[in-house]
Amino acid sequence: MFDKVDRQILSQLVRDGRASYKRLGEVVGYTPMGVKRRVEKLLSQGVIRVSASLNVDALRLYTALIFLEIESGEALDRIMRRFEECPRIVYLFSLLSGYNLAALVIAEDRDTLESESMERCSLRSQEGVRRTEFYPIGEVLYSPYLPIRIDLMHRGLEIAPCGAECGGCSRYQAGKCVGCPATKFYRGPL
Repeated sequence: MFDKVDRQILSQLVRDGRASYKRLGEVVGYTPMGVKRRVEKLLSQGVIRVSASLNVDALRLYTALIFLEIESGEALDRIMRRFEECPRIVYLFSLLSGYNLAALVIAEDRDTLESESMERCSLRSQEGVRRTEFYPIGEVLYSPYLPIRIDLMHRGLEIAPCGAECGGCSRYQAGKCVGCPATKFYRGPL
């Protein structure tokens, strides 16, 4: 699929997605126009995309992995649809194991992370979930840059995309959760 030149270009873009065609050309021995054609081909084939990732360490965000065993395909589909536009979920993975769904999630503080582990807005509290494991992450190794879905935030919604109502949540009212970033109730830093 990739030749040596593609791999060199991709390696440079992984390090710096804003590298100029001129700089990439110097690395691979091509003209800027030759590199541009290569990059555009990779883009058009859907092999790569250019996007911004945010540094969870610099933003002081908390991260966690959630493993879930969902009882049926219907329940799995229902949960995936319900959380499709959740701004706190960075990645959602289907698994081929006892746990058949995993999520990488973010939170602004420890209390909000705790809310994500047990409240109505939690993946773990959904109908059809048999068992779960919740693992707060100590440190993201190798690269703290994650594709946080900031485009799903600050929409001023009355009700969170998952259907939870932040305004009526006792943890939110007690100041133990900053609320959903997609709602008008959000009081976090993002």
